[in-house]
Amino acid sequence: MGLRFPPPLIAFTKEYTLNRIIEHSFIFSTILFTVYSQLIMRWQVTEAGALPIDMPGKVHYIVALLLNPWVISGIVATFLAGVSWMLTMTKFEISYAYPFVSLNYILVLAAGFLLFQESLSCAKLVGGALVILGIIVIARG
Repeated sequence: MGLRFPPPLIAFTKEYTLNRIIEHSFIFSTILFTVYSQLIMRWQVTEAGALPIDMPGKVHYIVALLLNPWVISGIVATFLAGVSWMLTMTKFEISYAYPFVSLNYILVLAAGFLLFQESLSCAKLVGGALVILGIIVIARG
């Protein structure tokens, strides 16, 4: 016949699993908002060109960036990453959640290579692999 669980236990298990997925989505939304912000800033600063040498030029450069809709979206994403992190801290110990933020390095490294043709050396690849290994070890501990 097979092993049968009483309905309340099955419901609890499904609810628990769904709650854990939602709770982990707080961590991953922190990461996605942060990576989005970094990539937008990199893109828009590149588009804006070199930072002027004179102080009035620097002020104009910064003000123009701060009024740029893409940069504003990056600033909003940074704020939302902070909100997501606050939600994360209501569900997890920081020693568990914080290592996941290291995925920012991996995602930005990959996106920098793919989107901005930045260099991807052997040292960066090995470092990225070590970061991922560290996340796995800490998450299981």
